[in-house]
Formats: sequence, C-alpha cells, structure tokens
Amino acid sequence: MKLVLTSILLFAVSICMGQCTIIISVKDAVAKTALSGATLSLPALQKSSITNEEGIAQFTNIPGGRQQLKVAFMGYETATIVVSMSNKPGPIHLGTDTLANNTGSDKSGTQSGKDTLSPYTGGNKSAIQSGKDPLVLYTGSDKSALQPGKDTLYPRSDALPNHPVNDTLFILLQPQHEELEEVVITTTRSTRTIQNIPTRVEFIGGEELEEKGNMKPGDIRMMLNESTGIQTQQVSATSANSSIRIQGLDGRYTQLLKDGFPLYAGFSGGLGLLQTPPLDLKQVEVIKGASSTLYGGGAIAGLVNLISKAPEEERELRFLINGTSAGGLDLSAFYAQKFDKTGLTLFASRNSSRPYDPSNTGFTAIPKTERYIFNPKLFVYFNPKTKMMFGVNTTFEDRTGGDIAYIKGRGDGYFERNKSSRFSTQFSLEHGGLTIKNSVNNFNRNITIPDYEFDGKQWSTYSEISYHYKDWVAGINYYTDQFVEEPKANTLKRNYTQKTAGAFVQNIWKTTDWLQVEAGLRGDYVADYGFAFLPRVSGLFKFSDHFSSRLGGGLGYKTPTIFTEETERIQFRNIRPIQADSNKLERSYGANIDFNYKTLFFDRLSFSINQLFFYTRINDPLLLENTSLVNIRGYLDTKGWEINVKLGYQDFKLFIGYTFTDAFLHEGGMKRENPLTARHRLNNVLMYEVEDKWKVGLEAYYYSRQALNDGTTGKAYWTCGFMAEKLWERFSLFVNFENFTDTRQTKFDSIYTGTFKNPVFRDIYAPLDGFVVNGGLKIKL
Repeated sequence: MKLVLTSILLFAVSICMGQCTIIISVKDAVAKTALSGATLSLPALQKSSITNEEGIAQFTNIPGGRQQLKVAFMGYETATIVVSMSNKPGPIHLGTDTLANNTGSDKSGTQSGKDTLSPYTGGNKSAIQSGKDPLVLYTGSDKSALQPGKDTLYPRSDALPNHPVNDTLFILLQPQHEELEEVVITTTRSTRTIQNIPTRVEFIGGEELEEKGNMKPGDIRMMLNESTGIQTQQVSATSANSSIRIQGLDGRYTQLLKDGFPLYAGFSGGLGLLQTPPLDLKQVEVIKGASSTLYGGGAIAGLVNLISKAPEEERELRFLINGTSAGGLDLSAFYAQKFDKTGLTLFASRNSSRPYDPSNTGFTAIPKTERYIFNPKLFVYFNPKTKMMFGVNTTFEDRTGGDIAYIKGRGDGYFERNKSSRFSTQFSLEHGGLTIKNSVNNFNRNITIPDYEFDGKQWSTYSEISYHYKDWVAGINYYTDQFVEEPKANTLKRNYTQKTAGAFVQNIWKTTDWLQVEAGLRGDYVADYGFAFLPRVSGLFKFSDHFSSRLGGGLGYKTPTIFTEETERIQFRNIRPIQADSNKLERSYGANIDFNYKTLFFDRLSFSINQLFFYTRINDPLLLENTSLVNIRGYLDTKGWEINVKLGYQDFKLFIGYTFTDAFLHEGGMKRENPLTARHRLNNVLMYEVEDKWKVGLEAYYYSRQALNDGTTGKAYWTCGFMAEKLWERFSLFVNFENFTDTRQTKFDSIYTGTFKNPVFRDIYAPLDGFVVNGGLKIKL
C-alpha cells in the first residue's frame, strides 16, 4: 500500500527564546474533510498531540532544526515527515507573496507583499495556475528556478481563520489501499457508501469472500455461519439441507436475494444455501431486523443480498480447483469483460462429493452429491444514462444421503434422495433514474425415501418499476408464487398460488452534519390475506470521526406456506395444506441500535468495536401441530446483543465476536425456549497477511447449549480451524484444516432414534463431518 501525501505546508515560524510553535491541520486527501482525533507525535522529543474537531493540533516550544513528525489515523496510511524549523524567511515570504505578474527568470526577486508572478511563462501551465495559486511552500531544491510540471506549490495557510499564516503545516492523509475503492451498498436502493447510509448493513467484501471460499468453495454456508448473529441450521441429518437463522429466528423469516431479486423464496429456498458457490460474488450485504419495507414479505429476521460481479474494462478470468479428504471435488470458473457497448460474465461450476461417514454410524454425514451450475449474463451499455442486463441462472443437482451401504449399491436400508433443477432469468433496464426489473424462476424438486415420495414444482415471478431522484426512491412491484405438487398415492395436494402487489417510497434526509435519517413506507396487498402496512425508519448519528451510532426499526410480515424448517425435517410428509380462511399473515415489528467506536493506539494499533442491541416480535407465528400448520394465539420474540471487536497491528488482524440471543415462544401464559438457538456464541479469528504473498488464519468458535424440539438440550461445543494460502501473481495455493478438533455431534449425542432401517432423526445442532482437510489451486489470468 502506497502512501500519498497530497498537500504539505510549512511556514517559517516565529521564534521565542529559540523555540518554535507549529500548528498542524490534518485532512482526508479525497474528501478534503478535517480528521478529528488523528494522533501526531515528535518521537525525538517524546511529544504527542491529537487533532481537535476542526482537525487542528499544535506543538509548542519546539527547538529549531530538523524534526521527524508522524501523523496517524485509523483507516489511513501513517505519514512520516521531516520538518525543518527556522526563523529565517526564504527569498519569497511564505504566506504573504503570491506568484503573479512577474515574468522574470529569477523568481527569488519577488518583493514581499508587493509583487506577484503572472502570467507564468513556463511551458507547462499545470504547475502554477495564473492568478489562482498562492505560494506557500516551494519544494524544489533551487528556489530561483521553478520547473514546470515537476515542482509543487501548495495552498496558502491563511485559508484557516483565526490561525497565524506563518506557522501552519497542512497534511492530507491518503486512505489505506483496502479502502480506496468505496464500498457502495445497493440493498437499500440508495447506492450510498456504507459509511454514509443510515440503515445498518453488514458487508462481506471480495477479499473475505475469497478467504471463506478457500474453506468451502462449493457453497456459502460457512461464509454466513461465521458472522455474529447468523447461524446456518442443518435441517436434515442425511441430505445436509440447511437454512439461515438470524438472531434466533427460523430460516423462513430470512429473505435471500440474488442481485436484489427474490430467487430463493418459498419452495425454492430449501436448497438455496447449498447451491450458491461464492466465486462469482462481488460482495454480500446483510441487513438484520425487519426489512420487508425494502423487498416485500419474508424479511422479518432480516435479508441477505448476494451481489454478483459485473464486467470491468480489465478482463477477469479465474479458475478454482479444490479437493477434500472427505471425497469432495469442486471445479469453478468465472469470466468477465467489458467491451465498447457490451459486457459479459460467465460462471460455471461442478461440485461433487462421495458419501462420507466418519463416525461409523452407518449414515452419511456428507451425502453423495453431484451438481452443475451455469450462469451467463449479458450487459448492454446504450449510452452513459442507459444500460441493460439479462442473465440466466441454471442449477442441476442429485443428492443422496442415508445408509451408506445402500448408496454404494449394497442392501436396502434407509435413504433420502433429492433431485432438483433450477432455471431463472434476471432482467433490468436502467435509464437515468428509471429502473425496470423482472425475474422468472422455475424450481423442481423430488424427494424420495423408502416408502414416500414428494414431487413439486414452483413458478415465481417478480416485476418492479422504480424511479430514483436525488435522495428519493419510489416504485411499484408485483410478485407471484405458484406451487404445484405432482399427485402421489395417499397424499394430499398442497397446491397454492400467491399474488402480491406492492408500492413503496423512501427518502434519505441529511438534517445536520451529524444526523442523517432514512425513512421508507411500503404497502403490500396479498391476495386472500389482506393488506400489510410496512413503515421503516433509520438514523445515522455521527458524533465524531471516532464515534457513531445507528438506530432503526420497522414492521414485517410473512405469507404462510407449508415450507418451514419443521416440515422440511420430515420431507413434508402428511402435512396438510395451508388454508386462507384459517391461516393468516405472520406480522412482526422490531428495532435495533448499535454504537461504533474506532481509534488508533500508539500510532500503530488500530481498534474498532461495534455494539448492537436488537429486539424482534412475531405475532401469531405459524407452528406445526400434529400434521397442520397453525397460527398460534401468542407471539415469538427474540432479543439480545452482538459485540464485534477488531484489532489490527502491522500484518496481523484479530476479530472477536460475541452473540447473546434470548428467543422464546409465548403461548397461553406459558413460554418455552425457541429450539436450535445457541444462547451464547463466540467467534474468534486471527489473520496474518502479507499483501500479495501470504494469508494465514486461525479460527475458534463456541456454541452454548441449545434447546431441541424433542424437549432435551444439546451439548455445548467448540470448533477450530486453520487456513493458509500462498499467493503469486497469477495463481495461489491454499490448504484448510476445518474443525481440526474433530468435534462431532455423534461423539456426545445421538442423531436418531428407532431402528437403523426405520430411523427417526433428531435435531442436528453440531457438525457431523468432523475434521476435514481441503486444499487446492486458484488461477487468475
């Protein structure tokens, strides 16, 4: 990372008893805003100071001569400058004379307070702007000969009111390399940088995605599971189907989006996590808490938006090959390039695994899997204001778990086979502030166990028209979800069609320099279920460059379907259909507040902390009672807090996260703990990174006891992992030791009751696959 010091000004300072006084102004090199709380030090004199709210700091009684000055601020490159102190003015009086009206070759003859140098007769006018650039500090070694295009003149110090014009040093700090490219958030529709958006958004960027991709290149479960407040819950012991639980709420309350399109809603959401490799993702944006105002129903616990890479001027071509000690193989390729008026991205992958049973239970901890994915996208740039995107997502998967002998062709034991296919289209057209979006999604899934078969198809569509003007966004959308079940003997047909029409408006209002407010309002009409009114408000409080806070809250809802974690666990067997006359919308409200503080200790140790408090309540939650899904007369609420601490020292970074979740179901004056929710969870990650050379990471995660659906309580456990990657210019080699403590639920608890041929599987709350080593090769051309 390269330090760029874009402006330095030093005047001849007044002398008192042989001592000097220096005033220093520190600003952001890009935004030109004052940096409050920057640390300045003169190591030889053991003096230090901190800039005030105006970015100003002062040193007094500084002896004449050369002194080394260090300026540090978290998120910026540290500046080290040699300052010369003198009471003798130079040939041009700094802070007084300007370069104008002197065409002579000897610039040192300027008379203080009288002469100006204009016009400038050099061949390169860019070095000095005639009549505009005042002289502050000339950096050339020969003061009598200004070299156009080489020497630099900086702004005069009297731009700062109430400060002497002959004793101020201006320093503009350049942001660190990793922050040079601003992180733009799109999930909230405002396309603002993450630092300036009132809604609390958690961001997982490209570098972190690559690191998590080293650990599990085939899907995004690990990437999400290692974030505080998020738990990926395995709902099938044999097929490994999983869902996202945010802050203790079931997976159906989390909305999973792809580029702002709800491609994983309803029936298609069951396998969404398992069928999304991370190689083609640019970033992941997570909003925790009620977010139905943004994209409609389903986002009660929050939403996860997977943002794909877009083509750039420079071609991107990547390959990934990964193998595991459990018999897994991942092959992925990604290509992106922008041409004159068009752009193209292509993503393809093949992921497979052999049946794996490390505990010798006879049942698969990792099912036999074969999956193919192909996602092409075309971009057309008609003009600077108009562009179009059309993409196709395809997935084909065959997954079989259960009796490992049966899967290998021996015996007639228990098995669960999932065959699925996904075909979806994405279309968007942007013209100025107008955006038109559409997606069509077809998802087919067949589940077979020895004496039962489930076969269903889903067609869903999403259409939206929105208009963005300054800080306002308004639009309308229409969503359809049709599920058709193939008739089987002795089964009820659970077919349904849901139609939702919605309208929304939102605005960001900068009330003062320290407060921004984002407010939104959505109205959805759900056929057969009525109207949902969904307000949302968030506020960003910037108390200083070190300390800020976000406060937000809103309403949410979820339309009932038969697809829940409870019904997925039993393959939807004997589940009765949803009835609009007896079932209703699950409605919620929630709020959260967080506090952020960051600073720099000892000029080199960066420190940041984020403290989040949250609360969500769902009225009339939909629960499984015998074979029917019923809206109970009660509520489910979850409350708690998350703490995230980040420490950085040279090439080391330490991340510590803690989540406390208190989730209970209240019914008839009684309350019981929401199952499969760890009350206490601890995340620890230590990273060592030498840029473009090495990445080494050590992880440790703790999960406290969890209540289970059968009335028992699971055991607490730790998991640990180690990852290393060696990088070269065009390729890298990586290895990952996942769960090297070999923590497995089968070591301290059973995973099924009943007989081996007719098992009844219990809740899965800990890993089943144990210690797995994977490694591979990444190529970038």
